Amino acid sequence: MRVGIATDHAGFGLKEEFVAKLRAAGHEVIDFGAYTLNPDDDYPDFVIPLAKAVAAGKVERGVALCGSGVGASVCANKISGIRAAIIHDHFSAVQGVEDDNMNVICMGARTVGSAVAWDLMRAFLGAHFSHAERHIRRLKKVASLETSET
Repeated sequence: MRVGIATDHAGFGLKEEFVAKLRAAGHEVIDFGAYTLNPDDDYPDFVIPLAKAVAAGKVERGVALCGSGVGASVCANKISGIRAAIIHDHFSAVQGVEDDNMNVICMGARTVGSAVAWDLMRAFLGAHFSHAERHIRRLKKVASLETSET
């Protein structure tokens, strides 16, 4: 699978660990940065290009990291076609893909330990959208928000 990954300074160490593990597991990894540890960088500078690549189909799934996962999730979800969520548990990592066709997993490097984060990553990448009629119907309603005026 072609996986994109992005982080700011807060998730830099976890991103580096994930890149190595994902490649060792046979995934093609596109690294959207940060490329160096800079405490003054900003997550949108890395998460926006990642989310645009997922939305355009240049990568199949995205991983967005920051300190809490909140900023990365808010940012990623501003891009049309992105369904991102902060994930802290195995069930949600799988169900988010199966039911909601989640295409970007967001995690807080300061809130989830490395071993748990890797388990969540594997669950996210191993899950598949169910294509159940009720889930498609719901996703169409959500997608309509991206083009409607409120």
